[in-house]
Amino acid sequence: MVKNTYIQTYGCSANQNNSEILAGLLNQEGHKLIDNPEQADFIILNTCAVKEKTESKIKRRIQDLYKKYPNKKMIITGCLAQTDSDKIRRLNSNSIILGTNNYTDINNIINPGLVQINISEKKEEKILIPKISQNNLISITQISEGCLSRCSFCKTKLAKGNLFSYPMNKILSSIEKDLKLGAKEIWLTSQGNENYGMEQGKNRLIELINEILSLPYDFKLRLGMMNPINLPNINELIQVYKNIKMYRFLHIPIQSASNKVLKDMKRGYKIEKVELIINKFREEFPNMTIATDIITGYPTEIQGDHEKNLAFIRIFKPDVLNLSKFSKHKNTPAENLKELPKKIINQRNTDIMRLHRQTANENKQKFKNKIINVFVNKKNMDFYESRDENYNIILIKSDKENFEKPKNSKFSKKDFDAISLGIKIPNPSTSKKIEVFGNGGYSKSSKDILGKNIKIRITNVGVHHMIGEIIDKCIINCDNF
Repeated sequence: MVKNTYIQTYGCSANQNNSEILAGLLNQEGHKLIDNPEQADFIILNTCAVKEKTESKIKRRIQDLYKKYPNKKMIITGCLAQTDSDKIRRLNSNSIILGTNNYTDINNIINPGLVQINISEKKEEKILIPKISQNNLISITQISEGCLSRCSFCKTKLAKGNLFSYPMNKILSSIEKDLKLGAKEIWLTSQGNENYGMEQGKNRLIELINEILSLPYDFKLRLGMMNPINLPNINELIQVYKNIKMYRFLHIPIQSASNKVLKDMKRGYKIEKVELIINKFREEFPNMTIATDIITGYPTEIQGDHEKNLAFIRIFKPDVLNLSKFSKHKNTPAENLKELPKKIINQRNTDIMRLHRQTANENKQKFKNKIINVFVNKKNMDFYESRDENYNIILIKSDKENFEKPKNSKFSKKDFDAISLGIKIPNPSTSKKIEVFGNGGYSKSSKDILGKNIKIRITNVGVHHMIGEIIDKCIINCDNF
C-alpha cells in the first residue's frame, strides 16, 4: 500500500544526503513523498546531535508534531535517534527509531507490525543507493562514516562510531552516475574527509580526489571538512587544489586557538599546525575561502584562551565561522566538567562573532565591482544563488534599469539589497509572505541561468554573501571557471 511520507532534515550535508537516500528508497517501493506533514501517513525526522540548541529544537518539534498528529506514525532517525532513543520514546511513545546504520531498512518498517527500535552496530555503505537529490545540480557524496578521534565534547562519535571508509570504486561509480544525470557540483562529505582510508592503513584522500578530477565531465568539486590532525601532505594537497575543477574552499575546524584548551578537548594537534596550513594555502591562493569552527566557553577556557580565539580571528580572518557555545552531551568525557557561567559564555560568543563579522566583511571588499565568472546552482525564493571559484555565495539580481517589483509589493530595491545581505529591515512594511520581485526582478538576460556558468559584476558585498548583476549577453558555455 502506498504511503505518503514527509521528511524533515536537520544538520550537516551528510545528513542531507541520508535524507536523499531515504527518499530514494521510499520512492523505489512506490511510496509518495510530500511536503506537508498534515497529509502524511508517516513523518520522518532526520536529526542532528551536534549542538544542544539544535537538539532542543528537534525535541520540541517531536512534541509539537505528536500533539498535533497523535495518530500519525513518526520515524526518528539520525544522530539523536542513535544516541538518545529512550529520551525520544518518552517524548513520543509511538515513535519508531531508525539508527544511523539502518537507513536501508526504511521500507521494512513502513509496514504493519512495526519494530519500534531499529538500531544496530553494523556498518552501512551509504553509496550507490537509490536517492532523490534535493538539487539535481549537486551530488552530495559521502566517502566514509565515523572518525579516528576521541574529542572530549563530541556526541557525533557516539552516533557514527569508528572510521569506515567506503570503497573508492563505488564512490567513483556513484559520482559518475550523478554526473551523467546532470550534476555540476560534487560535494565530498563525511565526519572528517582527512581520514579517508586510514583505518585500512593508508591515507587515500588525495588519490581519491585525483581519480574524481580525472572523470571526463564538466563539474566543480567541493572538498568538505578536514580536521587538522590527519590532514594529508600539505604540498600534495595544494597541488590538487590547483586543478581548475576544484573549488578554492578549505574547511578546517580549529575548535580553539588555545593549545591548552585543544589538549583538554583531546583534539590531538596544536594551533601552530593550523596556522601553517592556512598560511601555505593563502600563499598559493590569496582569495581562497577559509572556513573554521570554534567552540566558545569550553569549561577549562579562561579569559586568556578567549583572547587567543579573538587573536586568531583578527589575524587569519576566516571567511566562514561556525561558532558554537559549549554544551554538555551525555556519555562524553566533558559531561562531568563544571560549566562556565552562561553570562561569560554568551559574552565571549558575542565578542567572537562581532569580530568575525567585521573581518569577514573586510575580506569581501576586494571583490566589489569585480567582474567574475560564477556557476548558478540554486534558485531560492525569488533570487538565484551562485558560486565563484572560491565558493563565495553571490546572489544574482538584475541591474537598476531592469529592476522590477510587483505593484502590490512595498519592498524597494534597497530592501532587496538589505535582505540579500542578511540585514534586518527595522520596520518592514511588508506582508508575511515575501513577494519582492514580480517576474523575479531579473532582466530578460537572466532567464534560464540555473545550471549555467555566467559572467557577473559584484555590486555589493556583505559578511557571507555578495550581490551580482548579470552582464548583458554574458551567458557562456565555458567548461569551468
